Amino acid sequence: MDRQQQQQNARNARMAPLRTPTDLGEKATKDISAALNLVLADVYSIYLKTKNFHWHMSGTHFRDLHLLLDEQAEQIFAMTDALAERVRKVGGTTLRSIGHIARLQRIPDNDAEFVTPQDMLSELCDDNRTLTAALRTAHEVCQEHRDIASAALIEVWIDESEKRSWFLYEATRQFHS
Repeated sequence: MDRQQQQQNARNARMAPLRTPTDLGEKATKDISAALNLVLADVYSIYLKTKNFHWHMSGTHFRDLHLLLDEQAEQIFAMTDALAERVRKVGGTTLRSIGHIARLQRIPDNDAEFVTPQDMLSELCDDNRTLTAALRTAHEVCQEHRDIASAALIEVWIDESEKRSWFLYEATRQFHS
């Protein structure tokens, strides 16, 4: 047995305690886990950005926008546990750290010291559209491998992210009137 095979066998032995039995197969586990972990990283990213903007909201519509972002952040955060648990249920492993999230996230952070309310809403609207697209991609992976349960959850999350985008878009109209 060559060194590479020995390393793979050692890795498999270490991972064995985390393997969850599933009928989906190894390729399905790998593909679905990868797709859901990408979405999970994006969800954490958009959650933190939504809370950041919630904490730093200002202006004449402060109360309404502050509450809107808090409500949206709660809805986004509610996805995290279900996503991670789906990864485990299909036999995969999930995110382990902020660094892991940073390596996978596709929704950029916003570390600006000040962001106008309009820019906050517009950015979150775009981010929710990006999340919707990522969810659609993950849904395709789940359908390809006949993972009906993950696909069903994703369908609900697509609807929720579309609704958040709609609300954020409509809230920016006040700045254009």
